[in-house]
Amino acid sequence: MTAQYRLRLFISGSTPRSTRAIENLRRICEEHLEGCYDLEIIDVYENPEATRDLQVIATPTLIKLLPEPSRRTIGDMSDRDRVLAGLSLLANAPR
Repeated sequence: MTAQYRLRLFISGSTPRSTRAIENLRRICEEHLEGCYDLEIIDVYENPEATRDLQVIATPTLIKLLPEPSRRTIGDMSDRDRVLAGLSLLANAPR
């Protein structure tokens, strides 16, 4: 894998749901993008202006900025296939 992935995960505080989203996403990235990704975690309570800039209206929200096209995955990050599709890493995922 040569593409560098730039990801932003928007969470809301230190809730169990936010913690699970971070853990699940890190696990998926390490398994499928090892050494080829940059993950920025943004707490919407600490950085509300970032939500406005990228029009984030729900958490957790994962935004794949690079490689283009940009894609969003909103909600449960424990659904591995859904997250992989959002990252364009499934064979049948739209690109």
